[in-house]
Amino acid sequence: MISRDKAPTAQETFMQMAQAAGLRGRLLVTVGILILVRLGIFLPVPGIDRNRFHDAISGSNSIFGLLDIFSGRGLSTLGVFALGILPFINASIIIQLLTAAIPSLENLQKNEGEAGRRKISQITRYVTVGWAILQSTAFSAFFLQQFALTPGPLFVAETAIALTAGSMFVMWASELITERGIGNGASLLIFVNIVASLPKSLGDTIDLVQVGGREIVGRVIVLVLVFLATIVGIVFVQEGIRRIPIISARRQVGRRVLAEQRSYLPLRLNSGGVMPIIFAAAILSLPLLIANFTKNPDLANIVNTYLSPGGSAPWVYALVYLTSIVFFSYFYSSLIVNPVDVAQNLKKMGSSIPGIRPGKATSEYIERVINRLTFLGAIFLGLVAIIPTAVESALKVPTFKGLGATSLLILVGVAIDTAKQVQTYVISQRYEGMVKQ
Repeated sequence: MISRDKAPTAQETFMQMAQAAGLRGRLLVTVGILILVRLGIFLPVPGIDRNRFHDAISGSNSIFGLLDIFSGRGLSTLGVFALGILPFINASIIIQLLTAAIPSLENLQKNEGEAGRRKISQITRYVTVGWAILQSTAFSAFFLQQFALTPGPLFVAETAIALTAGSMFVMWASELITERGIGNGASLLIFVNIVASLPKSLGDTIDLVQVGGREIVGRVIVLVLVFLATIVGIVFVQEGIRRIPIISARRQVGRRVLAEQRSYLPLRLNSGGVMPIIFAAAILSLPLLIANFTKNPDLANIVNTYLSPGGSAPWVYALVYLTSIVFFSYFYSSLIVNPVDVAQNLKKMGSSIPGIRPGKATSEYIERVINRLTFLGAIFLGLVAIIPTAVESALKVPTFKGLGATSLLILVGVAIDTAKQVQTYVISQRYEGMVKQ
C-alpha cells in the first residue's frame, strides 16, 4: 500500500524541476515566449511624433495607466504589441457572456466535451481578430492620427494592420504557453507586464521620498503596509475552501464488502480566481476608450468624474467596480461548478451528503453553498481591490498609480495558480518514476 505523500517543499520542487526533462522543457518554452513577447513591446509603430504623444498622455488618468500596465507599457511606448492581450480578454468576455445566452454555444461547452471546447476556442479567436481590427482602427483613427507625421487613411490602415498583427501574435503566444508551457498564457503575460512596470514605480517612489522628506516617508511606509495586508487577504481568498462531507454507501465487490467511506467535496471561496478582477478592469476601461476615440468632451467629463478612482465622485467608481467584480464572480462560478451535474455524479457513485437527500435536494443545497461562498469571495475581492486604491489617493502617493490592488490581485493569484501547476507536474512525475521502478 502506498502512503499518501506530503506536498513537496520549495527546495524539493526546484530540485525536481531541474531534474524532470518534461517539466524543464515546459518552463523553457514559457520563459522563451515571455521574453519574446516582452521584446515585441519595444518594436515601434512608425510614422508617429512620439514627443507630442508622450506629452499628451503624461496626465492621463489611472485607467489608461492600468491598460498601459496590462500591455507591458506597450501603449505608452507605442510598440507593435501596444494592444497586447486586451483584445483576447475582451473577446473571451463576449464569448462567455454569449455562451450563457445562446443555447448552441452552451451545448458546445457542456455536452460536446473537448471537441466543443475547441470549437469555442476557435470562435473566440475569430472574435479576437474582429475586435482587434475594430479596436486598432478606432485607436489609430480617433487617437493616434493627431500625432501622425503624415495623417490620413494610409496611416490609419498601416497602423491598424500593425497593431492587429501584434495582438494576434500575443494571442498565439498565450495559447502556446497554455498548451506547451506552464500556467495560463493570458494570465502569465499580464503578470509579466505588471512585473515589468515595478522598477519604474519603485524608482519614482524613491525619487519622491528623497524630495518629500520624512512626511512622504511615513506615507510610503503606510502604503507598503496596506499592500502587504492586501497580499495576505488575497492569499486568504484564493486559498479559502469549504469542505462538504460526502459519505459513500457500502458496496459489495465479489465476496468482499467495502466499508462506508468518508470524503469531502471542496468548493473554493473564489472559484473564478483572478479573472473577475481582470474582466471588471477591462469593462471599466471601455468608457474611457470610447470617450478618447469619439473626442466627446461631455462623455469624457462624465467618465473622468464617475468612472475614475481619481475623479470627483470616487464612490461611484468604487460601486461600479465592486458590482462588476460580484457579477463576474457569480458568472465564473456558474461556468466552473454546475450543482445539477455534481448531484447527478454523486448519485451515480452511490455517494451522498449527510442529512441531504440525493437528487434535486442535493443540487439545491450545493447551489446555496456556492452562492454564499461566491458572495463572500466577491465582496472580499472587491474590498481588497478598492481599499488600497482609496488609501493611495488619501495619502497622495501618486507613484503607484495604475499598479494598486488590482495588479496585486493579479500578481498573487497568477503566482499561486502557476505554483500549483508546477507542484502538480512534480508530483505526477514522482509517481511516474515510482511506477516505472
